[in-house]
Amino acid sequence: MTATQTRPEAAPMTTGRTINLIQAVTEAIAEEMERDQRVVLFGEDVGARGGVFMATAGLQERFGKNRVFDTPLSEASIVGAAVGMAVRGLRPIAEIQFADYMGPGFDQIISQAAKIRYRSGGQFTAPMVIRTPSGGGVKGGHHHSQSPESYYTHTPGLKVVMPSTPYDAKGLLKAALRGEDPVIYFEPKRLYRAAKGEVPDHDYVVKLGEAAIRREGSDLSLIGYGGVMPDLEKAAGALAAEGVSVEVIDLRSLVPWDRDRVLTSVQKTGRAVLVSEAPRISNFMGEVAYVIQEQAFDYLTAPVGQVAGFDTPYPYVQDKVYLPGANRIVAACVQALNY
Repeated sequence: MTATQTRPEAAPMTTGRTINLIQAVTEAIAEEMERDQRVVLFGEDVGARGGVFMATAGLQERFGKNRVFDTPLSEASIVGAAVGMAVRGLRPIAEIQFADYMGPGFDQIISQAAKIRYRSGGQFTAPMVIRTPSGGGVKGGHHHSQSPESYYTHTPGLKVVMPSTPYDAKGLLKAALRGEDPVIYFEPKRLYRAAKGEVPDHDYVVKLGEAAIRREGSDLSLIGYGGVMPDLEKAAGALAAEGVSVEVIDLRSLVPWDRDRVLTSVQKTGRAVLVSEAPRISNFMGEVAYVIQEQAFDYLTAPVGQVAGFDTPYPYVQDKVYLPGANRIVAACVQALNY
């Protein structure tokens, strides 16, 4: 068996520029602020400073202090203000400096933003986006490296997104800002400047809920999202050198997630290994595994494998040990192949 080539979908044919992921985020915000006067941006140090990772650099100068402004160090206030603005007709982008810091605003997110459309019978919506850097790989320790997406995927009424390429980062953020529901938009910080790719000059969106096939294959489905995607690609390449054909799928969106594409892939390959860097217990990939065994059980030739972070606080210096690197992913794939 031989490895197959990457589908065009994995690297869109565009006429544009090669930029990194954080530049794509900045461009998406600027273009949506230009397109829609209702879009406002706020958070800790997002103004003149441009944010802790410089994702909002230059936006206050371009759009003014009424639309791009700093807030107090209070995540509860940031999220609460975003909910109020959204209900009253604005399209707020609230930046939380690190996903680890969303805790103080958690009640506002799950009890207010997520419930407004349902509890009002559709009379009110909360079209807001909470942007936040997520995940490890930068030696940030246990207060700057966590992957808390499962908390939010568990809450009906929220949409949850995590891109891994500049093309998707821009297109998904634009789609999120044009929707009517609150979106938690996780940005894998270790890919901010490491992930580079071509982004078109023209306006485009990437629909939430559609996965991308990064590489076609026939022997095993390797599924992930966010910061682990380069490791999936590396693992697939290593297995291809041994004659194993691996299909690599990037979920991109967790709520909603692309069940059809995942199931179609697993029905073709008969094996699946799921990868994320969040702790194993209550990991979102457990939901994906359940759906696979529920709806594609007769196609499976091996148990669904999972590679995840460990069930410990995120360590200060052992990033490479904690994160699901290519070696751990390859080992899980070999186990599935040899079952």
